[in-house]
Amino acid sequence: MERGMLSGMKEKLQQEFKRVFGREAQGVYFAPGRVNLIGEHTDYNGGHVFPCALTIGTYAAAAKNTDNMLRFYSMNFEEKGVIVADLLDLKKEEAHDWANYPKGVLKVMRDAGYPVDAGMDIVYFGNIPNSSGLSSSASVEVLTAYVARELFGFDVDFIEIAKLSQKAENEFIGVNCGIMDQFSIAMGKEGHAIFLDTAALSYEYAPIALKDAKIVIASSNKKRGLGDSKYNERRGECEAALERLKTVIDIKSLGELSEEEFEKNRSVIADPVKERRAKHAVYENQRTIKAVAALMANDIEEFGKLMIASHESLRDDYEVTGTELDTLVSAALSQEGVIGSRMTGAGFGGCTVSIVRTGAVDAFIKNVGGIYKDKIGYAADFYVVDAGCGPHTL
Repeated sequence: MERGMLSGMKEKLQQEFKRVFGREAQGVYFAPGRVNLIGEHTDYNGGHVFPCALTIGTYAAAAKNTDNMLRFYSMNFEEKGVIVADLLDLKKEEAHDWANYPKGVLKVMRDAGYPVDAGMDIVYFGNIPNSSGLSSSASVEVLTAYVARELFGFDVDFIEIAKLSQKAENEFIGVNCGIMDQFSIAMGKEGHAIFLDTAALSYEYAPIALKDAKIVIASSNKKRGLGDSKYNERRGECEAALERLKTVIDIKSLGELSEEEFEKNRSVIADPVKERRAKHAVYENQRTIKAVAALMANDIEEFGKLMIASHESLRDDYEVTGTELDTLVSAALSQEGVIGSRMTGAGFGGCTVSIVRTGAVDAFIKNVGGIYKDKIGYAADFYVVDAGCGPHTL
């Protein structure tokens, strides 16, 4: 992001902090959102993912206070006002809405022995569309952990920040998400995506050298929430399929299986729905490995084909797409200059990610936007994005 834009954002956050809390912030901080290029619903199945951090994300201005109270204010949810919680008695409260995410992170950090030993006042502002599937919640989680590290001066590395943030979402919020969102945000590197083995947490950075093409995100603007969607149900179906497969093959996760091994043993699952769910997990993991190899070999056309196959599997085998995302992808694939397109995120709404030839981007946005509005009845939003870096202080 351009320096002038960042300094403007810093000033905006400082001014808002002073307006809300009547004093100066100690610092202004940023954590990105993320988009997953391929490897969907593989992270909790012990497979590979290929996300990148974005140049859009969440900002926070923060300062410690002396009364052990946490005061959260979001410029995105001004109508909710300042949300106040007791640092020494942190529990999930429905009325606290979005603020349960930072509360959960700070509770998990304290429980793990990190010296978050005073209250804080924090103003947040995000330029990630809420409920878009670009990980606005994970961005807030990672940012909050980073703010605590910076304000209290303790040592915690970015992989541990990712793990603590995931733990907060699993145990405090109650969503059984995998590690991908938090990891890709905490470990983001400009101009690169992260090829992450979620079972071993081993990873390598891969440059996104798209040459004459851009990453275009389309937000369906259909709101979705992980906790009240079928996310946990899908996870349970995969776990049940894994337990059946374990009776005939020595594995710890679906991500360990090749396509051939799965096909040889799939009948033991004995439930057509769970079989399709497991098939997606296995095949999507292998698609991700192949896609990264294609990108490294500068074979962007092959990468695009694998993106399309990923969407088809998410639609037919995993059944998490829905009319809105399917409309965006089919409209995208009917356009000139489109190399690949797929839903990204948990599904049931949210976003698609497409790779589009640079000269075709404007027409793509106009045409896909028109088709979507005609069919769905409301507009989609489009973002041309770059791979950005992880959390930092402005």
